[in-house]
Amino acid sequence: MDTPPLRDTIKIGSSVFIIQKYDQRSGVLTKGIVKRILTSSNFHPHGIKVQLDDGKIGRVQKLAI
Repeated sequence: MDTPPLRDTIKIGSSVFIIQKYDQRSGVLTKGIVKRILTSSNFHPHGIKVQLDDGKIGRVQKLAI
C-alpha cells in the first residue's frame, strides 16, 4: 500500500478515505469529510488520525479527489 498522506496535506473539509480500527484486518476504506484532525505530528506510519463530519474516527489512507 502507498504511504499515507502527511498532516500538511489534510485540511478541515477535505474529502478523504480512512480506515477505521475495526476495518484494519479487512482493509475496508470509508470515505468522508474531515471535521477534526486528531494527530498532532506531521507524519504517522499508519496515517493521520481524523474525525469525519459524521463522527467516524480513523486514519487517513488517501485523499479523495
